[in-house]
Amino acid sequence: MNDGSILSLVTFLPMAGALLILFIRGSEDVVARNAKRVALWTTLFNFLLSLYLWVNFDPTSAGFQFEQKSEWLGGSISYHMGVDGISMLFVILTTFLMPACILAGWDSIKVRVKEYMIAFLILEALMIGVFCSLDLVLFYLFFEAGLIPMFLIIGVWGGPRRIYASFKFFLYTFLGSVLMLLAIMAMYWQAGTMDIPTLLTHQFPPAMQTWLWLAFFASFAVKMPMWPVHTWLPDAHVEAPTAGSVVLAGIMLKMGGYGFLRFSLPMFPVASDFFGPMVMVLSVIAIVYTSLVALVQTDMKKLIAYSSVAHMGFVTMGLFAMTQQGVQGGIFQMLSHGWVSGALFFCIGVIYDRIHTREISAYGGLVKRMPVYAVVFMIFTMANVGLPGTSGFIGEFLTIIGVYQVNTGIALVAATGVILSAGYALYLYRRIIFGVLDKDKLKNILDLDRREIFALAPLIAATLFFGIYPTPIFDVTAVSVEHLVSNYHAAVEAHRLAEITKPLGDLVQLVSAR
Repeated sequence: MNDGSILSLVTFLPMAGALLILFIRGSEDVVARNAKRVALWTTLFNFLLSLYLWVNFDPTSAGFQFEQKSEWLGGSISYHMGVDGISMLFVILTTFLMPACILAGWDSIKVRVKEYMIAFLILEALMIGVFCSLDLVLFYLFFEAGLIPMFLIIGVWGGPRRIYASFKFFLYTFLGSVLMLLAIMAMYWQAGTMDIPTLLTHQFPPAMQTWLWLAFFASFAVKMPMWPVHTWLPDAHVEAPTAGSVVLAGIMLKMGGYGFLRFSLPMFPVASDFFGPMVMVLSVIAIVYTSLVALVQTDMKKLIAYSSVAHMGFVTMGLFAMTQQGVQGGIFQMLSHGWVSGALFFCIGVIYDRIHTREISAYGGLVKRMPVYAVVFMIFTMANVGLPGTSGFIGEFLTIIGVYQVNTGIALVAATGVILSAGYALYLYRRIIFGVLDKDKLKNILDLDRREIFALAPLIAATLFFGIYPTPIFDVTAVSVEHLVSNYHAAVEAHRLAEITKPLGDLVQLVSAR
């Protein structure tokens, strides 16, 4: 097996699992049981297989590795796959979270279990494809196709307002991506290729960069989501099943940040430099505003959803600071938020499956009946706050340090978001875990079972291990981030120098003409 084929295998193995589930026959109970088993073992094996990428990745190279390229649709559109130090860890994050997603719906999904598992396996393949694609058309197809299974997961297995939430999610994200499609066509007409590594070295005219940047921004900003195009996210989270919320917060939101890293910053550096201050202002507004909104929520899922918008504000702020610490912090924050927010939604799903309400006022005193749950929920709450010793601290600290080098005021305002996050996270924890156990429904509630502990244990390990020892992640990303930052600043400085010397050149031409 060559390096390229292992990446394609990791990408499409979930599709094989979905196809196997499709042909399962028998009674409804037998089909449901076997479908869950096939989905779980497929995702577990795919995670172990994806670790091959990490073990064999060369961290000293900034180029793409495990490449596979072949003719596909003719012309300049090819099946081109590969990963670098930026994209590889997002593949690992996807395969890492998917077994937990399957376990999250193990008992709570009662109808159309077969179709539910197929939808999640197809979604996994499409999400991995987004992070591995090295052809613009291939990237766009994976990027947009992922909307379909997520639309079905919310619309079929969601809550009472699932139809409204699923259509809102689909329309917001799809309409933003239509502009990106037009930008992709313009890039092909200008550069003559869809190959992403080639486009990374192509210098688009500064005027064209502005329009291309805005078109891509429309798609990635909605996907993250950034303020003020974030309103679809709370509705989607509230109505989605637990596993849907885990995969939405843990992986799908990261596609927007990855898009900025792969396209906006390296391909349109002049436009990114021009619009960077705007993005940083929008980011700090998101951090403060959505944190304040989270403080007044009465629904647990909505509170965590708004906190996700705030945490993604740290990501965009760090990325567009375009310092080594800022970009490294943004990437680490996306990875950490992936498993921490996913775990928080899983924890909420645990008690929702028992009591069937997400209202904060319906709980209290759970530590008396669920001590193991109280400890687990505390770990992820502290990581969400950014407590030193957890992975949540590393990303936030680095992004603030990176932004501080560029804009002191933005960094100071953003730092208040850390205080606000402690306010809403600790408020939620205190209301649910502590207090008097006086609700009748809670007096017989059961603690975490083996399935739930098995799903949450790897997330706890990642939160604590990378909070203390983040080096394995930084080793992978360091060279690629340094390459990105240095090329970005070189392109920006070259443009500024050209703008300075342009009047002199015009004067020389005028004198020569005379």
